[in-house]
Parts: sequence; structure tokens; C-alpha cells
Amino acid sequence: MTDTSIPRADRSPEEDSAPTAEIEADVDEADETVVDKAGEKKAPGDGDLFRQSEIAADYIEGLLDILDYDGDIDELVSGGRPVVEVVGARLESLVGQRGATLEALQELARLAVFRQTGTPSRLLLDVGGYRANRRKELAAVAKNAVEKVKEHGEPVRLEPMSAFERKCVHDVVNAMSGVESESEGVEPNRRIVVRPVD
Repeated sequence: MTDTSIPRADRSPEEDSAPTAEIEADVDEADETVVDKAGEKKAPGDGDLFRQSEIAADYIEGLLDILDYDGDIDELVSGGRPVVEVVGARLESLVGQRGATLEALQELARLAVFRQTGTPSRLLLDVGGYRANRRKELAAVAKNAVEKVKEHGEPVRLEPMSAFERKCVHDVVNAMSGVESESEGVEPNRRIVVRPVD
């Protein structure tokens, strides 16, 4: 049986302290190489990635049970990364304002994977189709910024975004000619600047 318990305050710091910096996966990076506990670099195979999505799905299912929420959970591998999708009614509170709760749940699920596999995960969690809808919104934001840059020839700074949101914007901008994008600042105020290519 998979341990889906939430970290508790009565556990020792050693039990609950996973090296967050090591398991944090910056989705702005295209490199999917991970470093295991022995410090050796390896690229996870589809079997490893699907196992990660299964572990995360079990963890999220445990959370849903605790919260008494109903939802269908799908685990899959997409774009070279493990993905867990939760679909159902009354799941808005699991997304939170601008996806903040969803990001926190994703980090907890990544920690659950790390605890069982010892390998950092680039797991992507989606609830109620939030990420798919947000991706469409961000594509429109990116295209609008590109149009302004091309029209005025001046850089455009976008509002602060999460790593997932920045990745969505970068993907759209990189597919267009005459412009480039880069992230600047530090979390939680890290943002994208779209500028003309010199």
C-alpha cells in the first residue's frame, strides 16, 4: 500500500526534510536530465516516468479522500514528463487563486515521488483542466505582447508568473520571428520580458 500521508508536525525534521532545491524542477529549463542520490546524471525512461505519475496519483487520491472530494484521476506521460490529471465537480478550491493551491499540491506530489524513488520529478499536476485553459489564455497574452513589441520596437514586461506560466509564454514567443523572451527577477515576482531581436 502506498503511503499517502501528509507530512505532520510530530515527525522529526529529518523525516520531513527532503532537499527542496534538489527536487525543484524549473520548467523553464528544457533539459530533462535528473541527478539521482548518487550524483549520477540519467534521463528517466517512460517506465520510470509512468511510475512517478502512479505514485503522485496515489498521493493525490489520498488527499482527496481526506478532504472528502470526488474526482477521477488519470496518470500518464506527456511531453517527456509524468502527468496527473484530476477531473470532477467542486474542485476549484484545489486550484486556488491564480493556481497557487495547485502549485502547492504539485510540490507535495513531487515530494511524495522523491520520497519513494529518491529521484527528483518534473511531475505536472492539473486539476479541472486549469492548466489547459490557462495555457490558452497565456498564448493570447504572449501574442499580444509580441504584437506590441513589433509595433513599437520596445521591450514589453509581463506581470509576474509561475514557472509553468512562464514556460507557456516562452514557448509561444520562441515560435515567432523577430522577438525573443527572457525571465527576470526572483520568485514570486519573476516575470518575462519580450523584446525585439537585435
